[in-house]
Amino acid sequence: MQQKHLFEYAVIRVVPRVEREEFLNIGVILYCAKQQFLQAKYFLDETRLHAFSADLDLNELKDHVCAFERICIGEPTAGPIGKLDMASRFRWLTATRSTVLQTSKVHPGFCEDALETLERLFQQLVV
Repeated sequence: MQQKHLFEYAVIRVVPRVEREEFLNIGVILYCAKQQFLQAKYFLDETRLHAFSADLDLNELKDHVCAFERICIGEPTAGPIGKLDMASRFRWLTATRSTVLQTSKVHPGFCEDALETLERLFQQLVV
């Protein structure tokens, strides 16, 4: 029997007009220290995003979501944030902000397999 490990996750949201506080879930970011796991999974349904906000710049949104991925894996192109330790990168990505791309509050849980848990949460909260 595998041991369960503490993980934390947040939902990645698109908030086209911050003042209206309306959002669309597009992904999940999950961090598990014991498994040295930090990964984001997302899906940009362009038809749905355009219906949600016709003024949304989808190319700019794609760039920002890809930056989330680069920071998660600590890629050199992720700049100074990408050089931080894994826990600090997760905290930076899930910090409260008033931008088009935001995350929910961080939620904890226990898992045996972080990748499997990320996929399950993605299916439940995004798809």
